[in-house]
Amino acid sequence: MEKKIVILPGDGIGQEVTTEGRRVLEKIADLFGHRFSFDAAQIGHEAIAATGQPLPDASLEKLKRCDAILFGAVGHPRYDNDPTLKVRPEQGLLKMRKELGLYANLRPIRLFDELLHASSIKPEILKGADILFFRELTGDVYFGEKGRKDQGNTAYDLMVYQRYEVTRIAHMAFQAARTRRKKVTSVDKANVLESSRLWREEVQAVSQHYPDVALEHQFVDAAAMKLIQQPRSFDVVLTGNLFGDILTDEASQIAGSMGMLASASVGDTVGLYEPIHGSAHDITGQGMANPLASILSAALLLQISFELKQEAEAVIAAVERTLQQGYRTRDIADGGTAPDKILTTARMGDRVVEQLEQVANALEKLPRA
Repeated sequence: MEKKIVILPGDGIGQEVTTEGRRVLEKIADLFGHRFSFDAAQIGHEAIAATGQPLPDASLEKLKRCDAILFGAVGHPRYDNDPTLKVRPEQGLLKMRKELGLYANLRPIRLFDELLHASSIKPEILKGADILFFRELTGDVYFGEKGRKDQGNTAYDLMVYQRYEVTRIAHMAFQAARTRRKKVTSVDKANVLESSRLWREEVQAVSQHYPDVALEHQFVDAAAMKLIQQPRSFDVVLTGNLFGDILTDEASQIAGSMGMLASASVGDTVGLYEPIHGSAHDITGQGMANPLASILSAALLLQISFELKQEAEAVIAAVERTLQQGYRTRDIADGGTAPDKILTTARMGDRVVEQLEQVANALEKLPRA
């Protein structure tokens, strides 16, 4: 297989973790006989500094011509500390989603048994949790009309959804549920928001096409509480842009760290794959970033965009073996982790690549159908 992948490192630790994600993709190509070519593009603060644009036209053109994108993160303390700045890194991310038609964000919350104690939630509550989030990406308050009035003393952001935006991601969620435990939980705030009433109405209509999949509705506040109380009660979670942004970050505690969670943003064109964490400038350049979310995002890329299921499973198995051997980055280490087992970003990448070769060699020894 020949494919072109654009690496979009972005800001902060995005540069560091995508390096390890790329290494894993290169190793997969070598071990399984594929040809992956790589290009790089700018986005976020680094793009603003270089061109004045959060997503330069040259970057967008590269993204439109590739087969998949491995993305890092955007953000910089400068913009957090000065909300008056008109050009901001996050605008590049929103523009990219809109221009590429990336309307569905898939976030699998997968718990590795080796990290049960890395979470602040009791292990007996967590064990066996396996959740797949579908977060709508191109509607809601992020794209609705916004502004100020009354001499700047009143601010507003409109939460807007069109019926087709709900329909298309709802179908995705129900189709995915058919391959899992056949349950969809739709999260909204239909008791007070008109946009949520449209959301609930349309999800209910789509559900009629999937009589084999159970549907339940939950208000976002109740769902936030239940995620911590009973995470095993969820299978596929379907929700809007704002609620999904918040809930998936909350759910990162199920996995023990944001550094463990991958995501995919897909639509009708190219797919984009990224860790859910931010740019984390407080640890940038120190070798402390956890690359496993970027590596697991590379596994999603292989599975979803390239339909290479065996290769994707090999990456996941390599991560699992690395954790089983006791290796950790600082964010997932605990008091029982031996000092020599706490690795830098690059050394964790080394361990996963080493395990990947062993996994691939084991596959070679299996009888072929």
